[in-house]
Amino acid sequence: MKSVAELLDLTGKTAIVTGGAAGIGLGISRRLAEAGAGVLIADLDGEGARLAAKELSGEGYRVAGTAADVADEFDARDVIDEAVRLFGGVDILVNNAGIYPNVPLAALEPESFDRVVAVNLRGVYLFTRFASEQMKTQGRGGRIINVTSIDALHPSMIGLAAYDAAKHGAWGFTKNAAAELAPYGIGVNAVAPGGVTTPGTADMIGGQTAAADAEALQAAFLAKIPMRRMGEPDEIGKVVLFLASDMASYMTGSQVVVDGGALLS
Repeated sequence: MKSVAELLDLTGKTAIVTGGAAGIGLGISRRLAEAGAGVLIADLDGEGARLAAKELSGEGYRVAGTAADVADEFDARDVIDEAVRLFGGVDILVNNAGIYPNVPLAALEPESFDRVVAVNLRGVYLFTRFASEQMKTQGRGGRIINVTSIDALHPSMIGLAAYDAAKHGAWGFTKNAAAELAPYGIGVNAVAPGGVTTPGTADMIGGQTAAADAEALQAAFLAKIPMRRMGEPDEIGKVVLFLASDMASYMTGSQVVVDGGALLS
């Protein structure tokens, strides 16, 4: 029987984290790197990805960064190839990249809807498809973790119709992919965060209301969370590490909710 340290040890494994330049993605990248994995951060903000990689590399971890639009088929293929070139394979994929513009349905233009679905759902499909093919070729199994949202289970606010549609789709895709890939030793699971303090959530709140009302809006949001606080990126990173490790060796097709109890209300 493996010790706890051995179960969480990712030494010799390679992870790809999409949207890993900041926020939840950076928290995930840090924990996977700390556990010993080589990590390739892929982000639309290529410079941000490279800076994040430089920061983590400076802490002694094996991390690289690259620019990628997760909704672009060729970018997705290139990221898989880059991970193989840099680190020798792909063992862990974390589909974290996502966008969440807050737009009422009456103002939601088709182009905006399509972009949200492209990033939040098509990107999950593309990276899962190409990474799983690489994992099959390697013949040693793998782990795929999709960062969904509590909105994959229940809407959190008006204005996120496109986001909610895509996240429900990502959860459905997770379950079906899990069934298909299980015979190859590839586990596919999801993490559903609730409210997490990131630059993106701060921008969303700021974009909805005047600065004078931001505090009231934040207070109203926190009142719906039994733990009365927002989550931190590292609190998602720790759960992703669990799912990426042998601690979750008998899990596939599951979604772990990490929301401070928000869905209870």
